[in-house]
Amino acid sequence: MIETLEPKWVDNFEQFFALSGIRSGDLIGILAESQSRPVLIELAEHALHRIGARAVRVSVRSPQLADSMPVRSTGASYAFDAYPEIMAALGACSLVVDCTVEGLLHSRARQALLGAGGRVLMISNEHPEVLERCAPSLAVHEKALASLAMLDAARTLTVRSVAGTDLQVNVAGAPSRGGGGILGPDDKIAYWPAGLCLCFPLANTVNGRVVLDVGDVNLTFKRYFDSQVVLEIENDRVVNIEGTGLDASLMRSYYAGWNDPNAYAISHVGWGVNPGARWDALTMYDKGDINGTEMRAIAGSFMISTGANEFAERFTNCHFDLPMRNCDVFVDDRQVIEAGALLSPLALS
Repeated sequence: MIETLEPKWVDNFEQFFALSGIRSGDLIGILAESQSRPVLIELAEHALHRIGARAVRVSVRSPQLADSMPVRSTGASYAFDAYPEIMAALGACSLVVDCTVEGLLHSRARQALLGAGGRVLMISNEHPEVLERCAPSLAVHEKALASLAMLDAARTLTVRSVAGTDLQVNVAGAPSRGGGGILGPDDKIAYWPAGLCLCFPLANTVNGRVVLDVGDVNLTFKRYFDSQVVLEIENDRVVNIEGTGLDASLMRSYYAGWNDPNAYAISHVGWGVNPGARWDALTMYDKGDINGTEMRAIAGSFMISTGANEFAERFTNCHFDLPMRNCDVFVDDRQVIEAGALLSPLALS
């Protein structure tokens, strides 16, 4: 697939911006770096021009690698960490469109921008076809907000599966994040593709057994599991990784390479609500084509992630996002997902 400027993709970007309230005359900053996907920047600029917004591109050189380990799909770009003055100035924009490679979601630069009054629309580093298939919609956004409301009101999250998963999470007071890719008037950040709700459990609240079954996804490696991997979790930390196949060996090796206890800790948990996100899509793209954001939003999937969790005061650059199929998910005593399918009122008709 050739990444070139297609009118249909400009239409998608225009609709995305309009849903988040961008109007003619608005001042919009576009953040980029030298390794950003050029077509995403161009599509953003053309769409903003159609709307009549005043767009300004701010681009820096992609930074020197901060880690000796290979890192992908973290949502924590550090391209702008050395430019706090620029981030402060961008606070004057109506919105900032984030086209950096990893994104500002978990970055220090994001904090500087939000502190200056900025608001962010993140465009994940995906081939535009992925963005086209997973275009934001009001229906998906409403289901994501309903899911977040459930998490905010809950005390416990329980996840089970026929494969053997039995996970208990105390979510009382756990900050929640997510949405359907639409930035509301009171929101600070949204991203595309979207349709994910999650929470960041506080310290010493996650225990149990997670069985990553054949066909589940390791988004850090951008591959499906070919063999079962079992994670034993005690007080938020993976204390044992069981499995005899390549998948278990790769995870053990990658974790160990960081030499960082926080690498094994729980970052966030949640589920997807986007029916446009396809479990089988990963088979259709080369790894360089995609960022894997679609797989996080698959309707009815459960995702557990390890790595940084600022709300539990744990920080690391090692991160695993692990979307799982065929799980039963309970919020307190209410079942919201059965065998990987969303139940009412979260299911889209």
